[in-house]
Amino acid sequence: MTHTQSRICKGCWQQLRIPVPLRGPASIPFRAFGIRPSRMNPNTCTVCELMFTRIMRARKISVDVSVLFADLRGYTALSQSLPPDAVSSLLDAFYDECAEAIWDHDGLLNKTIGDAVMAIFNFPIQQPDHAEQAVRTGREIQRRCEARFKALLEDHPALGGSELGVGIGIDSGAVSFGEFGRSHRDLTAIGTVVNTAARAQAATATGQILVTQSVYDRAGRDLIEGEGRAYDLKGFEAPVTLYAA
Repeated sequence: MTHTQSRICKGCWQQLRIPVPLRGPASIPFRAFGIRPSRMNPNTCTVCELMFTRIMRARKISVDVSVLFADLRGYTALSQSLPPDAVSSLLDAFYDECAEAIWDHDGLLNKTIGDAVMAIFNFPIQQPDHAEQAVRTGREIQRRCEARFKALLEDHPALGGSELGVGIGIDSGAVSFGEFGRSHRDLTAIGTVVNTAARAQAATATGQILVTQSVYDRAGRDLIEGEGRAYDLKGFEAPVTLYAA
């Protein structure tokens, strides 16, 4: 299943009420000027990216978002013992399934970091229920990857017996979004929310999703039914309550 493809840029429509065509015959003149779907979310366009870049150079903004980190478990060990084609197929499958799930829920695939991905919800496409969408994305990533990895095991016998899976952490709150760095400028989000989501992901077991109190409060008991548990996360002085979603 592929993600739902919007015919116009959702970011330009929400922010400017300008219907920038992304697909179909109407998009052809725009592509001649370099306006095409963004790599971070194909339901937004390169005009959005340019607008963000110019704005962020002038100032960094604070936005309320949900941040999701997903990590491919077992990849490091496998990469040392498997043939390159099997390793490449595994990483490609992980990236592809994460991207499809993120885009299905209007998230921004902000970074791919080795064997992990970072996604942001509620920017640039605004979502009042972004915490809920992040949790649903996490579940979709788990479902997609489980099915995809099963197929890979059949195609690559060398992967047999491997502990393949994904760990996911999610937090919600205010982040600083902008271009950071001097020699290498990077458009991304920073702040405690990002750090907490990353540490929550690191605390997960394979196949698990852990969310913070903020996500739990926003998404509600109907979506997250588990009880909270205190975790000692690296870099945090006090234990952090996390919920299994």
